[in-house]
Amino acid sequence: MADDLGDEWWENQPAGAASSPELTEEGHVWEPRRIVPRCMYHTVGGVPGDKWRTMKASDGEGRGDTEMMQQETAPVPALSKKTRQPKECFLAQPKETKENATKTRKRRKKKITDVLAKSEPKPGTPEDLQKLMKDYYSSNRLVIELEELNLPDSCFLKANDLTHSLSSYLKEICPKWVKLRKNHNEKKSVLMLIICSSALRALELIRSMTAFRGDSKVMKLFAKHIKVQEQVKLLEKRVVHLGVGTPGRIKELIKQGGLNLNPLKFLVFDWNWRDQKLRRMMDIPEIRKEVFELLEMGVLSLCKSESLKLGLF
Repeated sequence: MADDLGDEWWENQPAGAASSPELTEEGHVWEPRRIVPRCMYHTVGGVPGDKWRTMKASDGEGRGDTEMMQQETAPVPALSKKTRQPKECFLAQPKETKENATKTRKRRKKKITDVLAKSEPKPGTPEDLQKLMKDYYSSNRLVIELEELNLPDSCFLKANDLTHSLSSYLKEICPKWVKLRKNHNEKKSVLMLIICSSALRALELIRSMTAFRGDSKVMKLFAKHIKVQEQVKLLEKRVVHLGVGTPGRIKELIKQGGLNLNPLKFLVFDWNWRDQKLRRMMDIPEIRKEVFELLEMGVLSLCKSESLKLGLF
């Protein structure tokens, strides 16, 4: 109706017409329609548009309208100033089980104590001493020189079979000890020499040979709390029949002239005894070296002349 008029119809109305409302055929007051944004007041089924976004439309028309409203009113996500960088992902390694741990464990090196603890003790023999001498001198001696170190079987006494005490063993190898002791009058010398690995072991041996020694004079020949010069003076003052000590101190007394080996008749090694680490005297490198050095200081020559006998206790 208003589109057919040449001018705007509301501009040609009289002045009083604006104040009087126009009535429709039904008797309602007619007012001009205001155009508002659809997203603000559009309702579907009596529900405002801003709430309708969260509801699910049941029919086709409502679904289309709601999709349009969501496109119009959906907020645009703000761009973050800091872009998140991808984090590195580390895979957790599986823990080793006990079975794998035992497989990768290094083998423990066997020690001499482990071997000796499992093996039964065997009595020493003259062949053991001969073999040790060859092994010790093989690196710095010629074949001819090694043959000269061989000792005759006649110079060895019966070895201990691990059933004897020291007194019973000495009585067996030296049944005429009382006669020898009475005939010995030389100073700076002994008739019998017992070589062991330590001073404590020497004291034990002296206590264990009480039944054999009787009235014999015994002297301690080790370095613990006793100076060499004091021992030399004691050997010069009195006659000594038995000497018990370590190879290092006996070797030192021979060097200083305090001990003469010519009257010596018996040389006994404390061969089979083992310390707390299950080591024998000849298993200790320091003691083994001193024993062989002592043998070269006149003992081997006395053995070959058969004036000296060797025993392994």
